[in-house]
Amino acid sequence: MRSAGRSNVLSQEYPIVSPAEVTSLDAPGPDGGTGVILGFPSTRPGAKRAFLMPADASLRPGTVLYAGSTFGRRFTTGHNVVVREDVTIGDDVSVWSNTVIDYSCTIGDRVKIHCNCYVAQFTYIEDDAFLAPGVTIANDLFPWSEVSAKAMCGPWIGAGAQIGANVTLLPFVRIGKGAVIGAGSVVTHDVPAGLVAYGNPAVVGRRVDQIDVEGRVREAIQRRERSGEG
Repeated sequence: MRSAGRSNVLSQEYPIVSPAEVTSLDAPGPDGGTGVILGFPSTRPGAKRAFLMPADASLRPGTVLYAGSTFGRRFTTGHNVVVREDVTIGDDVSVWSNTVIDYSCTIGDRVKIHCNCYVAQFTYIEDDAFLAPGVTIANDLFPWSEVSAKAMCGPWIGAGAQIGANVTLLPFVRIGKGAVIGAGSVVTHDVPAGLVAYGNPAVVGRRVDQIDVEGRVREAIQRRERSGEG
């Protein structure tokens, strides 16, 4: 994960500027341009106003990055990505189209977040994790309760964990290092490191290293070929 020390080094290489100075800038990188907003000011009380963006980012039109967040090297977005304030993002992170990262999240190095995802406040994602399209993360156990609102906490996603398409992760859940969550699952309890979980509610199955990947892929190809023959 990115440390405070590394962020300080970046701030010396790429000076922090005010939102007024960056909102009219074109996005850095060859595929940036029209419709990118950098340093959008938050109206949330106490939100930071400084903005730090390394020059080697690649931001597509529709990207909105709020002031008060810190971005690592080679940050890449798809279209219509929103990153709120007080977010810390590591190096070589990709966030694809129509995804929202809410405020006060921490995201490690080399994390890939696919299209149409929602990452709720106070979520922690460690290095090399992957979120497939449509992942939804929750952080409030009882949205009608003020007690619950004061204790909001997103999931903790361990290093290298793989979260399948259209998975829902509920508050306080911890996904272990290298765990895999099957598509469409609703995760209500912790998943240990290196295990596969699937279903609604998700249940833990075998170890990831027990999956016959080559055999399953070969079987899927054969099924498709047989169906094409009809």
